Amino acid sequence: MWKRDEVVRPPAGGRDAGGAAAPTTSAFAGAQAMPTPEIQTKGHMDKDAVNIGKSVVIKGELTGSEDLTVEGSVEGKIELREHVLTIGAHGRIKAEVFAKVAIVIGEVIGNITAAEKVDIRENGSVDGNIVSPRVAIAESAHFRGTVDMQKAPAVAPAPAAARPEPKPEVRPAPPPAGPSQVPGGQRVVGA
Repeated sequence: MWKRDEVVRPPAGGRDAGGAAAPTTSAFAGAQAMPTPEIQTKGHMDKDAVNIGKSVVIKGELTGSEDLTVEGSVEGKIELREHVLTIGAHGRIKAEVFAKVAIVIGEVIGNITAAEKVDIRENGSVDGNIVSPRVAIAESAHFRGTVDMQKAPAVAPAPAAARPEPKPEVRPAPPPAGPSQVPGGQRVVGA
């Protein structure tokens, strides 16, 4: 029977009975057996993800190009426009949030803008406005604010300052003519 304090040693030849490579162990006596890094990262090979722990406090602007889970505290601005932001159960956010998908399990005070979806889960709390084409609010979640679910236009229009104003066509007035002939043989002066 395996005991927690025992060091696991691979059988001779580095293979187990089934022919598979035995797990690697630490070189230090009395250390716990550690699985190979391949096993530890198996679930995260296809996607990068970062975790901000419970004791971490960030004040300022937070930007990134990978999925993020916040269990700590963030004040300021969070910008992950192409990635998923998860506010964990211990997460406390006082910020403007911009993400592809925002999942709230903790607390957010501030506006959330998401390109795809905002999901306020059970016991999650949002005090602020939400702009997203899809919004899900669990039955026991807290939400105070407004929701704008308009789909974003496929191509954003150019800013008004960059767009030239159309100018009306200006034609010079014809020069005054002398007496002219009107059909019917009458002469008109000053026309």
